[in-house]
Amino acid sequence: MPVMKLLVTSLGKATGFLTLIVIVIAAVLNYFDDSVPGKYTSMAEDMKTLEESFKQQNKSCFILGASGETGKVLLQELLERNVFSKITLIGRRQLTFEGKAYENLVQEVVDFEKLDDHAAAFQGHDVGYCCLGTTRAKAGVEGFIRVDHDYVLKSAELAKAGGCTQFHLESSRGADKNSNFLYLKVKGQVEADIEALGFDRYAIYRPGVLLVDRQESRPGEWLARKFFGAFSAVYSTSMAIPIQAVAKAMVSNTLLQPEQKMEILENKDITGLGKRTGK
Repeated sequence: MPVMKLLVTSLGKATGFLTLIVIVIAAVLNYFDDSVPGKYTSMAEDMKTLEESFKQQNKSCFILGASGETGKVLLQELLERNVFSKITLIGRRQLTFEGKAYENLVQEVVDFEKLDDHAAAFQGHDVGYCCLGTTRAKAGVEGFIRVDHDYVLKSAELAKAGGCTQFHLESSRGADKNSNFLYLKVKGQVEADIEALGFDRYAIYRPGVLLVDRQESRPGEWLARKFFGAFSAVYSTSMAIPIQAVAKAMVSNTLLQPEQKMEILENKDITGLGKRTGK
């Protein structure tokens, strides 16, 4: 019993110490965070009204990367809010779903190495969502560039040619075509290349660390998510965000009518929009 009591006491002290460290680190990061408050936090629009109005327009959309973490949650959000008359999934393989909610989904299987042969899959959509991406560790340098830049850009080109007027791209915090880091450089370059296509409306989402339990085992990402997740509940930060908030923000932002054709939503903007739903 004395040993057990000592163990419990030690664990209690360790937990308290770790909690203190989390609070201190969160405070420091927040102090040095140079981002401005999210511009969408204080929006006054009635999201439910916007949803009903958008739904009456009988629009269709497609999702690239629906098998990925963000894509899966985005699809669920779109189905729950039911603002599109038709949802098409464009990917390299047929996905399997269970439940009536998925019965009316359209799936287009394409070969991303020969996208020109699948131009028809990108025709007739009003809105496009792109959550397509891989990692350097998984695909290598050339594979990463091919997926996160070439596939994404070619898909956007085909969508624009097929009549799509609105394109929403999931990118990354810190994306910059002039960056010395490959990941951020590629993300920034594809952002710029898609902007040059001239969509009527183009929205870029730059979330921080995505708080989600991935199916794939990536020790570095797992550690980062646990780290940021631990203090995100204690102190607001622009460094991380729940993946559900990203999906909600992408849908909510689709319903809005901003003055500018192109917009970049940083982590705090996404957080603000992610809290606004018609539910």
